[in-house]
Amino acid sequence: MENPWSKEIDEIFKELNTGLQGLSGEDVRKRLERVGRNKLREIKGVTALQIFIEQWKNLFVILLLIASFIEIGMGIYHIEDEGIYDLLGGFLIVIIVLFIVILGFYQEYNAEKSLQALKKMLSPMTIVIRGGETKQIPAENLVPGDIVIIEAGDRIPADGRLIETSDLKVDESALTGESMPIGKNVKTLNGNVRIGDRTNMVFMGTSATYGRGSAVITATGMNTELGKIAREVQTIEREQTPLQRKMDDLGKKVSIAVVFVCFIIFLSLVLTNLDKLDTNLLLNMFIIAVALAVAAVPEALPGVVTIGLSLGTRRLVEKNALIRKLPAVETLGSTTIICSDKTGTLTKNEMTVRRIYFNGRIIEVTGEGYEPEGKFKGDYKEEDLKFLLEIGLLCNNSSMYREDGRWRIVGDPTEGSLVVVAGKCKLDKKDLENRYSRKKEIPFTSERKMMTTIHKKGDSYIAYTKGAPDIVIRKCDRIWIESRIEKLDENKRKTILEMNRKFGQEALRILALAYKPLGNTNLENNSNEEIEKNLIFVGLVGIIDPPRKEVKVAVEKCKGAGIRTIMITGDHKVTARAIAGELGMYRDGDEILTGADLEKITDDELKHRVDRISIYARVSPLHKLKIIKALKEKGEIVAMTGDGVNDAPALKKADIGIAMGITGTDVTKESADMILMDDNFASIVAAVEEGRGVYENIKKYFAYLISGNIGEVGIILLSIVIAPWIIHHLINNSIEIPLALSAIQILLINLVTDGLPAIALSWDPFEPNAMKRKPRDPDEPIYAGLKPFLLWYPVIMVIVMFIMYLSVFIETQDVFLTQTCVFLSIALFEVGQAFACRSTRYSSFHVGILKNKKLVFTVLISFIIIVGLVYAPNMEFHLFEKEIGLKELFHFSAPSLYLLLVILVTSSLGFIYLELHKYLWPRED
Repeated sequence: MENPWSKEIDEIFKELNTGLQGLSGEDVRKRLERVGRNKLREIKGVTALQIFIEQWKNLFVILLLIASFIEIGMGIYHIEDEGIYDLLGGFLIVIIVLFIVILGFYQEYNAEKSLQALKKMLSPMTIVIRGGETKQIPAENLVPGDIVIIEAGDRIPADGRLIETSDLKVDESALTGESMPIGKNVKTLNGNVRIGDRTNMVFMGTSATYGRGSAVITATGMNTELGKIAREVQTIEREQTPLQRKMDDLGKKVSIAVVFVCFIIFLSLVLTNLDKLDTNLLLNMFIIAVALAVAAVPEALPGVVTIGLSLGTRRLVEKNALIRKLPAVETLGSTTIICSDKTGTLTKNEMTVRRIYFNGRIIEVTGEGYEPEGKFKGDYKEEDLKFLLEIGLLCNNSSMYREDGRWRIVGDPTEGSLVVVAGKCKLDKKDLENRYSRKKEIPFTSERKMMTTIHKKGDSYIAYTKGAPDIVIRKCDRIWIESRIEKLDENKRKTILEMNRKFGQEALRILALAYKPLGNTNLENNSNEEIEKNLIFVGLVGIIDPPRKEVKVAVEKCKGAGIRTIMITGDHKVTARAIAGELGMYRDGDEILTGADLEKITDDELKHRVDRISIYARVSPLHKLKIIKALKEKGEIVAMTGDGVNDAPALKKADIGIAMGITGTDVTKESADMILMDDNFASIVAAVEEGRGVYENIKKYFAYLISGNIGEVGIILLSIVIAPWIIHHLINNSIEIPLALSAIQILLINLVTDGLPAIALSWDPFEPNAMKRKPRDPDEPIYAGLKPFLLWYPVIMVIVMFIMYLSVFIETQDVFLTQTCVFLSIALFEVGQAFACRSTRYSSFHVGILKNKKLVFTVLISFIIIVGLVYAPNMEFHLFEKEIGLKELFHFSAPSLYLLLVILVTSSLGFIYLELHKYLWPRED
């Protein structure tokens, strides 16, 4: 649509074939087919081909391939002699390297897929009117002609022409660069107006900061102003997490050490073979050194962290916690404080009116949930009750509709409860709004704690107000009793406040309802302050929001995990204490601080008292910032929940900002690290447990990978530096001393026993008692508590293999048999270690040694491949008129049954040591 800002609303409705009742389902279907989904064309992410190519950029892989191709060339050149083995050996190394690259590709591709899946989950929702019904739909399903409702905190889902506004202000900085929110209206504009001056339009990608409104959608997707400048809205941030950075840094340091050791090995090989050094031998030595570097350098560590975190995010979705930023997963494991809102998070958010106080009497209301069925019990006149309920129904931005046999609320659940209770008295919101049209709204904010709407009633105007009783009563000077208006004297005021206190003690959320006739004066002449002065008090509404049963269990779990839980609420402290006491968050002796108290004390005073405070009542979002600052200065890692637009700064300040998925505004969700899809406190605790488990799984992989690499480098180094001296003294000086492993064997171990089980460990079930330990120090190095794995296990491994190497070679002088025994020994050591790494804290038998089916399967496959290669018949084939044996190519010679049993027994020593150490000295940190 061209220039909708310069057209009258009726003209736009006609052009788009729509109206205030919205589009029908069939209209929407046809328009979706014609214009497509309401989303921007996304810049393509990393493709599978790019990930595959990236695997070949490893320096050591490139060097190994170059050396292998040189060996292939030399093999072809010397094909008449023994060059055939060089030729096939070079090809075999290329094939093994290809498999290693495919394994790396598989890991990184899975991580990328996980991130893309997360992005799809973060599809924003919007409220529309379709067929006369208000409902919530995915924003991407919007089409031109849809009528959308805009509330403070909403992200504008598409371009639209405003058809109604109430003090609406929109932050358009993302589109125009204008730092201040723009006031909006419905006035038609003339001429070619620049974007920043189109005050009757809203644009995709901007956000409402104040007030409310409704708009007819005029452009979607790439046809919006945002689409025209090809700006992409990214929802998942792809920054490296702190743990990834640590692992990357550690991996580089380990790599430097490995490269240095490999260089020493290469130099030692050259120096010990100077007398018979030729080009072919030099090349073989170089291949061995580079193969060892490929096997030992932990270049996969950062990628494994990504996989672990991504797997964690997928599991968290099943627990109703959606992670927007990967660093949140690892930070969750360090959380020491959870600051939670009350309504909907600690409670069910099934807001239901239970008590009504007016005319000096209490009325009981029956009925459950959002069904508009129930009775009013007490002494009352129906016309008086209806007047009170009309105030709650008109001063209200929520609505209800029936879908799939159930009544659903669109909007704030507290306001929704007023719609439901009015329905029990046969009052219809649409009918009432048609009779008393709304002309203005003074929106609710967490600072004001009240809301007012102005309606036209006949020839005059009337203001309806609802809000926190202590705030509303302060603005009232009269009271409505039995259809009469009387002065609100001190005695009446005390009676109302006493009833407010009594309702609060019953854990009811209380709203005060009031009104004020405005006559037929011009509304523009009345300021908001003037309108909300000298109100007439009508009554109190007590709304029950029962605590969630699962939250009490979650709070207990937090205590066992060393995590404090704090309630932060806008409710009265009496109500807050009742709920917190029932959930176990408040105990005698704990302090309760109100927003008024927070404003009186200094930051330094709060810092000294913050350890004793378990409830903050009657607070605003600005108070949340003060609380977070005090907690963080005490060294706490803070998770903070929020739902309103003004909660966004507090969520950004917290270590873990948690937005409500149901009641949270779009702005809050975009500021958060995590979104609770069910608004349930228990889901936060489940997320903390998941964060701890993910970190422990990464430690398992780290322990498995690094300790095995140390063992491989250690045995090669000893076979070059120490073995010649021992063997020459025991046998003679002329015998050729073999390396402990050939280049092909080194790469096979890296592929089969390092690669496959390591992937399975990423999926390992979490260790028990994760929530019975203190939170992890975020500065703790990844290797903390892993001394048995990273020091003593490799020492045992190298000593056992070196003794095996010496004894077999001295006994047989068979190079292939010696290397095969070392190969089997390393492989079986790592098979046992894979099971030992099921837990770095407790005995693997305690956590269930066979519980990880993927690990059992991969270890079994690895074992079959290893033993199969060694004990398979020596397949021989003819190539270039040469007879080739696979055993010679792999440097394999099958050990006797007795020797195999010795290898099995000695290789189990590492597993036995780790299990004994964990059994006798389990880690409880």
